[in-house]
Amino acid sequence: MRLQLCIITGRANSPPQFTSRLEPPHLPCLELKAHMFTAWSPLGIVGGGGGSVVTGGCACGGHWDLSPLLVLSFMAAVRGSICRSSEMERSSDRGDCDGGAGPGLALRRQIGLWSAVSMVTGCMIGSGIFMSPQGVLVYMGSPGASLVVWAVCGLLSMLGALCYAELAALFPEAGGEYAYILRTFGSLPAFLVIYLFELVRKPAGIAAVSLSLAEYALAPFYPGCLSVPQTVVKSVTASCILVLMMANFWSTRLATMLTNVCSAAKLFSLLVIVGGGAVVLGQGRGHTEAFRFAFHNTTQQVGHVGMAFYQGLWSFDGWSSVHSVVEELKNPKQNLMLALTIAIPLVTSLYILVNISYLLVLSPHEILSSEATAVSWGNQVLGSWDWLIPVTVTLSAFGSANVVFFSGSRVCYAAAREGHMPRLLSMVHVNHLTPAPALIVSAALALVLAIPGDFRTITCPCSFLSWITYGITISCLLYLRIKTKKLPHTYKVPTFIPAIMILATLYLVLAPIIDQPQMEFLYVFVFLLSGFLAYLLFVYFQYQPKCLQIATLHLQLLLQVAPTTKH
Repeated sequence: MRLQLCIITGRANSPPQFTSRLEPPHLPCLELKAHMFTAWSPLGIVGGGGGSVVTGGCACGGHWDLSPLLVLSFMAAVRGSICRSSEMERSSDRGDCDGGAGPGLALRRQIGLWSAVSMVTGCMIGSGIFMSPQGVLVYMGSPGASLVVWAVCGLLSMLGALCYAELAALFPEAGGEYAYILRTFGSLPAFLVIYLFELVRKPAGIAAVSLSLAEYALAPFYPGCLSVPQTVVKSVTASCILVLMMANFWSTRLATMLTNVCSAAKLFSLLVIVGGGAVVLGQGRGHTEAFRFAFHNTTQQVGHVGMAFYQGLWSFDGWSSVHSVVEELKNPKQNLMLALTIAIPLVTSLYILVNISYLLVLSPHEILSSEATAVSWGNQVLGSWDWLIPVTVTLSAFGSANVVFFSGSRVCYAAAREGHMPRLLSMVHVNHLTPAPALIVSAALALVLAIPGDFRTITCPCSFLSWITYGITISCLLYLRIKTKKLPHTYKVPTFIPAIMILATLYLVLAPIIDQPQMEFLYVFVFLLSGFLAYLLFVYFQYQPKCLQIATLHLQLLLQVAPTTKH
């Protein structure tokens, strides 16, 4: 006698019914056999066996031994997830969940308007405004021209955000740029974007911000030293990355709470710098000569202007972060646009005022010779309270890295859901409802880049890749305007805005390569070529090594993750 127990429906001697929040209909089911017991569970493999172990075998052949305890613990987690999912459905029926995804395990809509504003400001205000003013001034040559660069960077960010908002209204999916390119240009361009993003751009962003956090956090402990020992810096960097991974793994609410707290600290630190500059000016102690000869020695080299924009735009990078979490945003049609129009002008205004404060307190020579502009400013203005700047900058960098973690893992999750990354990365934890595998991969890659790298060498290729991605994404909008005359618009930007953004992107990408070529640009190009080979092998020919299938099976059970459905 053999009893079949259906986990989904609870009926004996019945085939599996795909009615839970775990299994999209296109995946096969898992059959677990131990002695005379058979249980159905939708994990995407088919099993058989007996004795003291539970064995599984996939439809393509092969058998693997699985611990019964591991399988049963996963099944218990699945059962709890189904119960919570049923409660979420009832809440959705009452209108508490801002819509729903229908049947299926899905990310929760937990991000409100002010959390979205905090996410955008939190990702934009990182370590850049405290370190990049030196780089902008170095390449532009004059204080006035550097202020113009900061203002234009804010304008470009706002125009880019408006274009992204229209694309988000057309394709309200997790993944941001990846989702827009996939739906517009197809599989290959989308794969190349996610290939560069997941393996270079996102880990580089996390690594660069974490390195700057370590530098600022350790500076008060090494007074009088020109540099902090690199072993200590790398240790703090690695610790920061691991703590952020655990926080994002544990709860979406915890991650957004961290973002909100750190964003408040960032705004406070910027307001302190702006207020300190105003006090210095009121006391008549400011370096006003920098403004009397504001444009003296301004560079005429096109490549230098482009590099100055790279330094400034690094401080604004992050305005697209909220588009990656649209599936978790409450009332996205309204709150997405409001969050962008509140956050970006606020950050731009603060950046310009902060740079004016730097120029009032520090001479251009002092700014150029300082590795940490904000710390030098604090030493001259705050006196015994100069410790306040390193603390707030540390919190600022921590919050920025947290947002990159949060939004970046959702892009990886969306790509895996479309088959452009290993399927394991598209799954979410059945208890915490967070993309645990994607978070772990993000942390691992960030550690690989952070240990041998430093802040300066990472930021340039990171900005270069960011603007290649922005240009391709915004071109989607013009392509859709030309190809499809009647798009279902809920929001529309004038056509000249994406046109201006594409021209600006071409300049930012090509000018530094032509005028001031660097080896980092060659590395990016070679890595992009390797993306074509990876696409042909793993996507076009769908080559799946048996070892990857075995690893997916065991990791899915170990991490207690399951497939999801879309909102």
